Amino acid sequence: MSKAKTPRAQKDNEAKAAASVIQASPRKVNLVAQMIRGLGAQPAVAALTFSKRRVANDVKKVLQAAIANAENNHSLDVDRLYVAEAHVGRSFKLKRFHARARGRGVRVVKTWSNLTVIVREREEKA
Repeated sequence: MSKAKTPRAQKDNEAKAAASVIQASPRKVNLVAQMIRGLGAQPAVAALTFSKRRVANDVKKVLQAAIANAENNHSLDVDRLYVAEAHVGRSFKLKRFHARARGRGVRVVKTWSNLTVIVREREEKA
């Protein structure tokens, strides 16, 4: 006998994709995520393609994964998708030491981020 199936966390007109480790601080990733919140799926991909920020490529990969999930797993119309949510959280930190003058050492903290993108299908206008 198996466990009962857990209900789906998203609504029927939503799809989600997440990246658990992005090597950038959450503050920097959030600047890029803020840029695409509320945009349509294709304009958001275009904005990330031409963004000069390094982390925009990682955000674009997660967005494209969410679009692919919507199309293939949930049979949503790609032309009506928009970015409903894009939230960023802290992941782990790598702590290193950097040698400095006079025998001193300075702590270097390399921060990582989590990113979740949820795309939603727009309602049809009657």
